[in-house]
Formats: sequence, structure tokens, C-alpha cells
Amino acid sequence: MHALSTFCSNLHLSNNNMYMHILLSFSQLLFLLFLALYFDALMGKTKISNLFANDTNNDMLPYSNTVRQTLVNRPSSLKDRFSFSLFEFLRRLIPSRKVDGGSKTEAEEKVYSWLYTLALSDKNMVFEYVRSTERGLSFTEAARRLRENGPNVPLEYSFPRWWHLLWNALFHPFNIILIVLSVMSFIARDSPNGFIMLVLVFISVTLRFYQEYSSSKAAMKLSEFVKCPIKVQRCAGRVVQKELVVQVDHRDVVPGDIVIFEPGDLFPGDIRLLSSKQLVVSQASLTGESWTTDKTADIREDDTTPLLDLKNICFMGTNVVSGNGTGLVISTGSNTYMSTMFSKVGKKKPPDEFEKGLRWIFYLLLSVMLVVVTIMFVVNYTTSLDLSRSLLFAISVACVLNPQMLPLIVNTCLAKGALAMAKDRCIVKSLTSIREMGSMDILCIDKTGTLTMNHAIMVNHLDYRGLPQEKVLRYAFLNSYFKTDQKYPLDDAILAFVYSNGFRFQPSTWKKIDEIPFDFIRRRVSVILETEDRHSQFFGRFMVTKGALLEVLKVCSFIENFDKDEISPFTSDDYQRILNLSEDISNEGLRIIGVAIRKLEMPQTCETSNGSKREDEDIEKDMVFLGLITFFDPPKDTAKQALWRLSEKGVKAKVLTGDSLSLTTRVCREVGISTTHVITGPELDLLDQDSFHETVKRATVLARLTPIQKLHVVQSLQTVGNSVVGFLGDGVNDSLALDAANVSISVDSGVAIAKDMADIILLEKDLNVLLAGVEHGRLTFGNTMKYVKMSVVANLGSVTSLLIATLLFKYEPLTSRQLLTQNFIYSVGQIAIAWDKMDEEYVKTPHKSSERGLFMFILWNGSVCTLCDVATLMLLWFYYKAYTDVTQKFFHSAWFIEGLLLQTLIIHLIRTERIPFMQEVASWPVIFSTVVTSAIGIALPFTPIGKIMGFSLLPLSYFILLLLLFLGYFIVGQVVKRLYISVYKRWL
Repeated sequence: MHALSTFCSNLHLSNNNMYMHILLSFSQLLFLLFLALYFDALMGKTKISNLFANDTNNDMLPYSNTVRQTLVNRPSSLKDRFSFSLFEFLRRLIPSRKVDGGSKTEAEEKVYSWLYTLALSDKNMVFEYVRSTERGLSFTEAARRLRENGPNVPLEYSFPRWWHLLWNALFHPFNIILIVLSVMSFIARDSPNGFIMLVLVFISVTLRFYQEYSSSKAAMKLSEFVKCPIKVQRCAGRVVQKELVVQVDHRDVVPGDIVIFEPGDLFPGDIRLLSSKQLVVSQASLTGESWTTDKTADIREDDTTPLLDLKNICFMGTNVVSGNGTGLVISTGSNTYMSTMFSKVGKKKPPDEFEKGLRWIFYLLLSVMLVVVTIMFVVNYTTSLDLSRSLLFAISVACVLNPQMLPLIVNTCLAKGALAMAKDRCIVKSLTSIREMGSMDILCIDKTGTLTMNHAIMVNHLDYRGLPQEKVLRYAFLNSYFKTDQKYPLDDAILAFVYSNGFRFQPSTWKKIDEIPFDFIRRRVSVILETEDRHSQFFGRFMVTKGALLEVLKVCSFIENFDKDEISPFTSDDYQRILNLSEDISNEGLRIIGVAIRKLEMPQTCETSNGSKREDEDIEKDMVFLGLITFFDPPKDTAKQALWRLSEKGVKAKVLTGDSLSLTTRVCREVGISTTHVITGPELDLLDQDSFHETVKRATVLARLTPIQKLHVVQSLQTVGNSVVGFLGDGVNDSLALDAANVSISVDSGVAIAKDMADIILLEKDLNVLLAGVEHGRLTFGNTMKYVKMSVVANLGSVTSLLIATLLFKYEPLTSRQLLTQNFIYSVGQIAIAWDKMDEEYVKTPHKSSERGLFMFILWNGSVCTLCDVATLMLLWFYYKAYTDVTQKFFHSAWFIEGLLLQTLIIHLIRTERIPFMQEVASWPVIFSTVVTSAIGIALPFTPIGKIMGFSLLPLSYFILLLLLFLGYFIVGQVVKRLYISVYKRWL
């Protein structure tokens, strides 16, 4: 600011100090360049607090959602937050190595190695590894380890303050230019122009701040998975130590603690099981699979078992469904598997290509401004010897060169797209994601609930040979009809199948005696029924059991041979035949349950109304196996059509799921997704990095993926595949991939963390809703690129023409007031671009921003604008002889109208690949804006305001010649357009 104040103090010095003023002006522009580069580094690479933080992490935080940027690695003190050195600042401006997925980080390798070491070890040896005892830790030792390791939380996070959000919204490169130019305008006593630029900055900053502040109000929900009291075994006593079971907060659990768990408990860290009894655990928070998994302490694993399939290891954030046991805490806090997942949050977001393009434009315009404005200032001052007038003219040229409406129009386009998407039941949290959705060419989706209806339908009722048998269906129906303890979706599917297919099993002839409800240990349900219809072949009392196939087979001693109409002993061959049949059915993507019955003698011991004890183990035995019931989660009717329409628009679908491969491939075949190239997570782990990238690029179905594998797949597609990736997920296991994807999408019914990570939330779990979002995204991206390319081409062409005119004429081509008025009218008229439409061909394919493409576009089309302006100069010079002081007002009037009309009409030439006004007509807001802007520009010289501004009346012949000139401009522009498209195969 010292340079500015010095420059201001020298404004009224004598003309002998001309060269000093020129030097100061040049210094001023250099100072502006330094400011812009500085704040651009802050805006484009990382937020302020992270740039100056003394953090050893080499991964840069790209410009993305502000919440993500502050979730990880919170500075521990103000000193750490603001420690700064020039060397550190320069080092942080150097981009870090791209993360392309396919390989584990050092932290991941460390966690994996540690968990496998404990899983492969004997139970007695694990105490040595964690320096604990079978009695547990003493209270003193536990307190020491808590101080040493810190609280047991997966990661620390903080949320941005409102002033941080305001800071990020304010210091956009083009806002910086507008602010500095505004200050210079006030210094030069041009208050109206300075005020206008500040209003533009205020509107842009307000829109951006509101959007960022709204999205930052979402809270991270990671802590909810471990927030509960934990039963811990500790030892106490100085002489004779006793074992005590105490409850501690999950934050106070340390490695070496022995925890005791029962149904409903959450594991507070990574656990090596010491003892277990019929332990069933849900790992849905990590895998996304709804199925439970059995865990046992009495096993030593081998290193070929996938990490999440280890039977003797339980992970932080998972929970006990049934059973109980004890376990040794081997990892807590940031050393757990869960922490390796979520420590990646906020670090892997790819750079925004559009923002990179804007920065490139910013540097280009600033470089041109540095050269051209300085030359024009020197030339004007040399001819006029009026420092204030020359300075004001230079500021006016700089204002013309700067696309003042860029922040406003970009945010207007995004806000308009967000409102349109809201009507289609899409809630947009991050406005920039709309633009990214328009560029998206790969959509990664989870199978459950997205492609399928997320509820089962019954498919068939088979005997042990795989043939349909009505008796199997009859008893499955009776079991589902009479059970009352808890109805499951499979029961509804069986009842719906029977009613819809016209079976008449007459449940009214049966009477329920008792029920043995389902539990996660037995994994089956039994009902005892009785009928007194002596004429029926089903007369008597029966126990009907259905449930998990293996659990039903455990209690069967006989099997019914329907072909021989006899019951025979259950043999090992029968058992193997049934397992083979179930494997074949599972490979088709179907779920299976078994059905068995037993005819009872009356009465049998069971739980009765008088409270006598039921003996489940005694009554559920010696049963007759009847057969299998198969189920399928059908694809949505709209999924196939939506995927086909997405494919038509250039968006390839890839399925990334934690479910089994067989089930996933069946669903994908049903909805039209190719299953030629499929792979599972364990198979991906065996690949080297190059093979990983090639496989991910080729595969369309990737099943049994862990959350980290989903992250690596997304990163591989982004960096190696050079794709803009969208990810649709709704579970905790999807949060890493959601955070890394260019466009992260969740649903209203998703878990809190998935919705917090998402840029877009669908109110309906339907791909057609997403399809509408893609169309709006491409419309938004297209209109934004229209303005960017059109404004840069028009501004550079206009300034080049001004430079040529300044060098040719002895006076200013336009006064500063006329130049600013022309720029203001034209800029206001450009706002209508946000309401324009796009060519049908444009929205059929994804488009990306390209720095090289932008440069070539400017080079080709900017020269056409300059050519038209030069033709006007020649017309005024040779035909109207407007090169003397006498014709100065005439020249100003003619040049003002030509420049305004050219910049207004260029919108129609650039907005479409087709011939404007003939093959393609703009939307009515753009047409209206063009008419109004042109009318104001033409009429202004004929009004009293025009006289005050120094305009004079123009002859009718000029407007006729101008019409012919613009016709020639459109012809030349259209020829250049076709040549450009033939060379580069694209336009906008």
C-alpha cells in the first residue's frame, strides 16, 4: 500500500516528473501482480490456516469444500497455526505428487502389518506384543498410556469460523483486481466507477459466502460410532492384585486394555479376541454389507485372508449383534483401521480444472494489463501532458480488460442451476459441484437401493434336487403367516408370492401352539402348528422351521424324497448335494433359506402360558429337510432406462460395492451393465500398481470392496484415467470415496457422515433424478464457458483495438468516462447469459475445461474481433476523415456505438456452433438483453446525457455501413468457427 500512497501524493506534481510517475505506475501494477499471485496461492492451493501451518503432511488440500479442508490435522496451537517462513511458503506453492490410487500409504501398511501380526499370533503371545497381562492393565499404567497416546478418537477435527469462510470468498483473483481498481478509481476521484466495482465484489462475495457457510453447518458424525461407555477389566492392589470390571468412557480406552462386550456394544478400538461365545458382529460401518459375520477367538488366521474377513479381529466402529466375549485392545485412536480410512478425508480432492483455467485467464489478463496499460498511459501522457487524465484513462482500460462480471455471472449460473436441480429433488450443497457434474464422464454407484428396489421378492421353492415343490412353499408360508415375534422382509416376500400366484393353503384350518423366535445365534425361527382336519394329509402337530440354510441343516436328520414320496435318512451325499445346489443358486445372485419340519407327538415340552421352561435344543432336532426358498432383490424399473440415458450422454457407470460378486453381477445384467470385466477387492489387493490401474479402467463391476479400495479406485480413475468421477453412496463405508470424487452424491436416507461429505443430496434414490442433474450441470457449465470465452475474447480484442487507435490518433479513442459507460452497459447486459440455453448436441457429451483449448480459442476468435475494430478504424479514417481534433466528438460517438454493438453481438456468434439467428436463436432473456443494450447504445449520443458525455450526432450512412460491417464480421467469424471446430473437434 506504500506504493499506492506514494503514487497518490505525486498526482499533482509538475510535468517534469513524468518518468517518475510512469515508474510508479509500473510499480503499482507489479504490486497488484504480487498481491494477486499471493492470494491466488491461498485460494487455489489451500486455506489460509493450512498454508501457514507447520504441518509435515505433503498432501496439499486442493480448493474444495471448506468443511473438508478443516476436518483433519487441526493445528495444536496458535504458534503452529501461524508459523511462517519464506522457504516454507515457496515450498507449499509447489504441487505435491499426484495420488493415483492403487497403492497403500505408509500408515496403511503399518496398520495392516500390525493387525495381521496379531491375527496370526497365538492368544498367549498377543499380550507380549501390547505389553499387557491376562489380568489387564493397572489403573496407573492405563493412566500413563492415556497421557502417552492421547484420547481414543479416530481423528480430531474442527469446523471453519465464519470469518475464515468470508476470507476465502473475498480473495478470489478477479475480486482482488476489482478491489484494487476500485481503490485506484477513488484515488483518481472517479467515485461512481469505484462504487460500481465494489458493488460487484459485494454481490459475488455474498453469494459465495452464503453457499460455503450453509454447507459448513453440517457436522461430522464420526464420533457417534464410538461414543459409549466401555466395560474394561483392570487390576488393582499393591500386594495382591485383584481383577476389577469397571466402566470407562471410550476416549479413555488404551492399548493393552481387556474389554468385555455383549450384544449392542460398539468396539472402542481394534480388538484381538481372547474369548468368544457364538459371537456375531456387524461390520456394515466399514463394508456396507448388511450381512453379519461370525467371529471367534479360537483360530489363528493366515496372511491370505482379506483384512476385514479376519475371524479373530474386531474393528473400531463395528458392533456386536449377538453373543459375547472378551478382547484385547491392540490399537486405539489414530492407529486403528478406521482412522486410516478417515484420516484421508479432505486430502485427496482433485484440483478443479475450471478454477485452474480461471487462474490461467487471470495471469493472462494481468500480463496484458501490465504491458498494454503501461504503454497507453505513456502514450496518452506524452500527448496530453495531463497526469490525472492519463491515469484515469489507464484505469478505465484496465477496467475494460478485467471481466468484472465473472464472479457474479459464474455464481449466478451456479445458483440458477441449484434452483433448477432443487425442483428435480436434488439439494445442492456445493455450487461448484453443478459445474463438475456437467463434466462428469464416469459415475460410480453402489448396488443396494440405487439399482435395486432394496426389498426382496420370492423367486422359487425347490427341493434338494432343485425342482419346484409346492409342499416346500406351503410350510414356508405357514411359518411366515403364524410367526408373530418379528416380521422380516423375507416373510412379506413369501406371503406376497403365495397370494399373488393363487395358492390356497387355508391357514384358517391351522392353529398356532407356540413359537421359537429368531435370534442371531440359531439364525432360524420355528413355529408349532396343529390341524384337526383328519381328511387332510397334513393332519397332526408339526414344528415348521426356516432360516439360514446351514443352521437348518444342522438340526435335520432326515430328508424328503419327493420323487419317491418317502422320507429317508439325511446322508453326507445329500448334504453335499444341497451345498452344491445352494452355491449354484448363489452364483445367480439369489438369497437362500432352508425349510424343515418335524411331526410332533402331543404334547411336547415347550414354553407355555404357565411359564414352563422351553428347551429349544431338545425340540429343534431330528427334523426333515424339505427344500429351499430363493429370493432376489429386483432392479428398479427405472434403473435400466436411466443407465441407458446416462450412457447416451457419455457417462459410463461402474458399480463399486461391498456385496458379493455373484449377487452384484446378476443385478448388473438385469439393468444392462456389462459384466464382461469384473473383479473383487481381494483380487485387487494382489495386483501391482500398473495392473491395478489397467484393471480399474477396464472393469465395470467391482465387488467386495473395502472403503479404502473404493477410494483407490476413484483416485485411479481421476489421475490415471483422466476422468471426472462422480460417486453415489449412502453409507459410512462410502465416505472416503465421496470425499475424493469430483462430484459426491448421497441420498436423503443416507447416514449422517455420507450426507455431510456429499456435494449433492438426492431426495429420491432414483438415477433419473441424477440424470436431470447431469443435464442441469452441462447447461450450467456451458453457459459459464460462454461468458468466460466471450468476455475474454471481447475484452482482449477491445483493448488491442484501443491500443492501435491510441497509437494512430493524437487523442484518446474514448474518454475514460465514455469507456467506463460502454463497459458498464455491456457488462450488465451479459448477466442474461445465465438464462441462455445450449445446443442439443452440447448436452449429449461431457465437457472439460482446458487451459490449452482456452488459449487457442482466444487466439483464433480474438483476432476476428480486432479485425472488425480495425475495419471500423479504417472506415472512420479514410471515409469520414475522423482523425483531427475537429472530428474528435464524431469519432468518439462512432467508436462508442461500434464497440458496444460488437461486444453485444459477439454473444450470439460464440454461444452456438451453428449459424446465429438462422440455425439457432438464443433464449428470450438473451435476445431481450441484446435489444435493450443495443438500443441504449445507439440512442445515447442523441440524448442530453450523450451531449454531457461529449457525443455528437451520427449520420444514417454510418449505421448502414456499420450494418454491412457486422454482416462481414459474422461471415468471417462463422468461417473461423467452422475451421476451429474442424481442427479441435469442439467449440465451447
